[in-house]
Amino acid sequence: MNAAILVTGGAGFIGSAYVRYLLSPRGPGGTAVTVLDKLTYAGSLARLHAVRDHPDLTFVQGDVCDASLVDALARRHDQIVHFAAESHVDRSIADGGAFTRTNVLGTQVLLDAALRHGVGTFVHVSTDEVYGSLPQGAAKESDPLRPTSPYAASKAASDLIALAHHRTHGLDVRVTRCSNNFGPRQHPEKLIPRFLARLLSGGTVPLYGDGRYERDWLYVDDHVRAVELVRVSGRPGEVYNIGGGTSLSNLQLTHRLLALCGAVPERIEHVEDRKGHDRRYAVDHSKITAELGYRPRTDFAAALAETAQWYERHADWWRPLLASA
Repeated sequence: MNAAILVTGGAGFIGSAYVRYLLSPRGPGGTAVTVLDKLTYAGSLARLHAVRDHPDLTFVQGDVCDASLVDALARRHDQIVHFAAESHVDRSIADGGAFTRTNVLGTQVLLDAALRHGVGTFVHVSTDEVYGSLPQGAAKESDPLRPTSPYAASKAASDLIALAHHRTHGLDVRVTRCSNNFGPRQHPEKLIPRFLARLLSGGTVPLYGDGRYERDWLYVDDHVRAVELVRVSGRPGEVYNIGGGTSLSNLQLTHRLLALCGAVPERIEHVEDRKGHDRRYAVDHSKITAELGYRPRTDFAAALAETAQWYERHADWWRPLLASA
């Protein structure tokens, strides 16, 4: 075996895509992978169906805040790739407690165990939302953190805790900060799958405010490839932004989704804006390009069309989830 990797949140949208990559012919090969996932509403073993019988995969249902369980798992792994997080801004506004517990305390529990058992590399997966809203330009890794939502604040705190473990204890911590992900198998609480599901169900799409909130979009497979580059070749103590290279307002994105579903603009329903809604996110990913050779490979239009087709073909997967979203 090349390595024994503990992947937290490995039944989530991004974490499962990473696990499938590790265990695919494109992956590093000879890698033992353990998935630790609590299987909250956002986790699903169905996302691991393609690799469920892989001899190098072990699944453990559990909480990253469970210190005894995490300690037992860290003892037998060389590396940790930490995706597990509460990640929906709206839910954090309604109840921030779960976000502080999982995202901050859970990260601390993992880092403590990594230190005790000499884990070689700890990749901490974060978000561009820690930089806050940018009126212009793109955030660099060295820019100050100005989170505004409880979700973003919890992720910023976990970033700083992780980096402090490198500076204080010498733990090989590498932090990634990605822009908005999309692709098949994403929970319909997120904008793209939610709008697709509602359009495919014959409903309207609820667009916050004026819809001119701008985001950079990153296809999940490009994100996974970037995380793997950081795990294999990144530098300890460094932060790497991961962007997708396609910046759109929510209104522009919505019109693209309408076109893919053959729907008319009248299906857009402008709803009351979210509290503290950040106007614009953007990251400069030139560092990971220069150091590790990362570039987003996926054509956005093609990936969005492929995603729409997946949701059209898999209504049985998302319909039970839509009501809770």
